[in-house]
Amino acid sequence: MIKLHLSRLMGERRLKIADVVRDTGISRTALTRLYYEKVERLDLETLELLCRYLDVDISDMLEMTDDGNDLKPGS
Repeated sequence: MIKLHLSRLMGERRLKIADVVRDTGISRTALTRLYYEKVERLDLETLELLCRYLDVDISDMLEMTDDGNDLKPGS
């Protein structure tokens, strides 16, 4: 499972969804879904825009976690 740390990063900077929407041009619906981790896909352009806006590396934004449902080769 991939964990998105957008809400934590925004919280550390005391940014509201409205601030990020205004400054980046990302739609409020898309940003809200990212903030609450309700997405199945992430556009690379959006990911790059958020990383640049928050001045973080991709590894600060995304984390691979072990949720017990790992895909195993040959299964």
